[in-house]
Amino acid sequence: MTSFGDLLGPQPTLLPGDDEAESALLNHEDPASVAAAHPTASIAWAYLAEAAFNADETIAAYAYARTGYHRGLDQLRRNGWKGFGPVPYGHEPNRGFLRCVAVLAKAAKAIGETDEYARCLDLLEDCDPRAAEALGVG
Repeated sequence: MTSFGDLLGPQPTLLPGDDEAESALLNHEDPASVAAAHPTASIAWAYLAEAAFNADETIAAYAYARTGYHRGLDQLRRNGWKGFGPVPYGHEPNRGFLRCVAVLAKAAKAIGETDEYARCLDLLEDCDPRAAEALGVG
């Protein structure tokens, strides 16, 4: 059974995470340096995207979030995700990707990309119905 109660749906995708990148970020290393050293770690891109968005640097936030989103999609696919199915927010290593999707949604909305905003909200809903609210989107 999937984490969202669909007996016929795919099993949740649980990413392995990037211990080195996560540790560096938790130790307050510069997220840009962490992203450069660990470019596949969505969590580093999420830190950059969130910081840029909070500093009203919407285009930079959009770019960082899109990079982390694509890196996360690559990682999800390598771990068996077929483009749909649960990606639980409660699983910490999934949060880098989901945080990037959330910032991408916020930045898209801010620049008038309503289709992109809607796609991001749909993706968050498909991944985990609780993610959008937890990430302050919607």
